[in-house]
Amino acid sequence: MQFIEKNWKGMLLCLIISTPCWFLGKSFPLIGGPVFAIIAGMIVTLFIHDKTNLQAGINYVSKKILQYAVILLGFGLNLTVVLQTGVQSLPIIISTIATSLVIAWAMHHWMGMPTKISTLVGVGSSICGGSAIAATAPVIKADDEEVAQSISVIFFFNMVAALVFPTLGMLVGFSTGSGEAFGIFAGTAVNDTSSVTACAATWDSMHNLGSATLDKAVTVKLTRTLAIIPITMVLAYLTTKNAKNAAGDAGKGYSIKSVFPFFIIYFVLASVITTIALNMGVAIEAFNPLKTLSKFFIVLSMCAIGLNTNIVKLIKTGGKPILMGFCCWVGITVVSLIMQNMLGLW
Repeated sequence: MQFIEKNWKGMLLCLIISTPCWFLGKSFPLIGGPVFAIIAGMIVTLFIHDKTNLQAGINYVSKKILQYAVILLGFGLNLTVVLQTGVQSLPIIISTIATSLVIAWAMHHWMGMPTKISTLVGVGSSICGGSAIAATAPVIKADDEEVAQSISVIFFFNMVAALVFPTLGMLVGFSTGSGEAFGIFAGTAVNDTSSVTACAATWDSMHNLGSATLDKAVTVKLTRTLAIIPITMVLAYLTTKNAKNAAGDAGKGYSIKSVFPFFIIYFVLASVITTIALNMGVAIEAFNPLKTLSKFFIVLSMCAIGLNTNIVKLIKTGGKPILMGFCCWVGITVVSLIMQNMLGLW
């Protein structure tokens, strides 16, 4: 009862704002519900002069609901199929992830960017956009403005990729008689699932391939999603180590347990449950409601993050993160193409 009294007003506000954003995202998948929600939240908060009674609920949505969204994301993973696809695409996935993280690390030192934003942009670019940022933010204790900044950068280049990559695929000479090569490219070089879907579906429609490209791209993208697990574990360790070093003797009681991403364990468990159920004959459609709920929770939490974000400050400090996002995006694209060519996949 106390939880409801404390949080209901802020949670209701997030629900009211995010619901139309959810439907807008379905109507305009190239932009996506999370982008509509974060922008709407940033605009609405400009007109709220006192958020005292709303703040607890908004904070709950931006932190806890975001973690629940990551957990539910696991119900979209069939580990058997993912591992089979991973044998073919794993070298490309590892190369693109490493490229993005190295670029983010180098630019962080070169431009003097804040560590947390650099980490979120690097991880979001390399793994799976908003989902990776959602999983990483609680581990490194990123605030809502840092999350909003990185989400905005990632989704911008996702949108550009979805528009540009089908033409790029034609220019570099991907086979138009099969969706295999372009599907792998879209799955490794585009971040957010909605943008991967838009990009692959465009290739399918351009070359009358049914859903061959889309099926391949989404499976490769889901394989990339598994990288959330080791990345968050490493970041939890580094966060603990840095905190201890910064605190000296006072940090002796600071343990990895305090930052360990336990919600990732539930994410893995959800994936295992899905895999076992599918192998026992359960239809994949049975998990659609949970996958849909995961997507809605991300939209809901992005709205809360927008409500906690100063849009003026975001614009003023946005130049360096955008440059970093651009460099990560170009690096991933080039490395994906090079690796596919080296492996004889195109």
